[in-house]
Amino acid sequence: MFDATALSVAPAPVTAPVTAPGAEPALTSTSPASGFHLIDTTMMYAPRSGGVKRYLSAKRQWLETRRPDIRHTLVVPGAATRAEAPGLVTVAAVRLPFGDGYRMPASPARWETVLRGLAPDVIEAGDVFVPGHAAMDAGQALGVPVVGVCHTDAPTLAALHLGDWAEQPTLNLWAQAYRRFDQVVAPSRHTAARLAEAGVERVAVLPLGVDTELFHPARGDRAALLRRLDFPADSRLLVFAGRPAREKNIDAMVACVERLGDPYRLVLIGAGRDSQESARVACIDFERQPETLAGVIASCDAFLHANENEIFGLVVLEAMAAGLPVVGPDKGGVGELIDEGVGQLAAGVDPANLAQAVEALFARDLGALKLAARRRAETRHS
Repeated sequence: MFDATALSVAPAPVTAPVTAPGAEPALTSTSPASGFHLIDTTMMYAPRSGGVKRYLSAKRQWLETRRPDIRHTLVVPGAATRAEAPGLVTVAAVRLPFGDGYRMPASPARWETVLRGLAPDVIEAGDVFVPGHAAMDAGQALGVPVVGVCHTDAPTLAALHLGDWAEQPTLNLWAQAYRRFDQVVAPSRHTAARLAEAGVERVAVLPLGVDTELFHPARGDRAALLRRLDFPADSRLLVFAGRPAREKNIDAMVACVERLGDPYRLVLIGAGRDSQESARVACIDFERQPETLAGVIASCDAFLHANENEIFGLVVLEAMAAGLPVVGPDKGGVGELIDEGVGQLAAGVDPANLAQAVEALFARDLGALKLAARRRAETRHS
């Protein structure tokens, strides 16, 4: 958790904004200027978004209960520029086609105006897209520090979606943006190394945590889930929860289960929309209620992850907290979270290597691994 009290920055003055005729109403801070105001801003916040949104929601709840002296505001994309709820402000942004509800802001100037009007004492930017650049500009104008948290490996994603030619120019822009922040936070050593290679300094490694009360083995109901999915009682249930994004490598997980055959089954939560059909795979829609998500995960036997470029892998911690051992790559953020004590590392994310790791996991004492996974979540990541 970023210690805002360590900063001795004078509160920014609250001024009456000037709004042009016909323009959207400007938003200003209505709280006393003496209260410490922390703003989190990112475009990675949508109705069906996962880890970043969950991190911000958990952080918000933590601040409300543990640090009521800090006022917290989320500034995220929406259909219009307005205060959606106490502590939640949206800035008008266009919905991305096939983007699961994500919106792409078009105007850094509009975003910066909103941030400046809210008079923050520190800004945390969760990306280096429009919100990130607007945060840096607002911070410079107000004289307040801006922290950049790296939630996305943009160069790797560019290469995956556009081709290898796109990686280097994206890396250059990515690095230039992160160099502008007063402080950069990486959730894993893997991410910190990527930033360091790109010439970004002032990087602190701060892993995320998990709510071990929300994600708990007691929420599981295996028999009910088997009935719901019409799977045989002797099924070995693998589960993955996440977005149906290319980098999640969903097809490799499906092919892995097909390769394994009976009694293995795969449960995809929110991620199976575009996956190839299989009688051994059950697709569950995105679970909006965290308690429901936690219950489905806890009802399975093991968690399967196939993204070797994951920045962190919050869902891996959630699975371990729910009492599931994890099969995942030996690279990236996931490779830092798991080891032989709480799961099985795969030598690669192709179907053959994943299947080999799954079989190796189930050949071990699964009950002991489940207890160890839960204990690891409690002792290291709570």
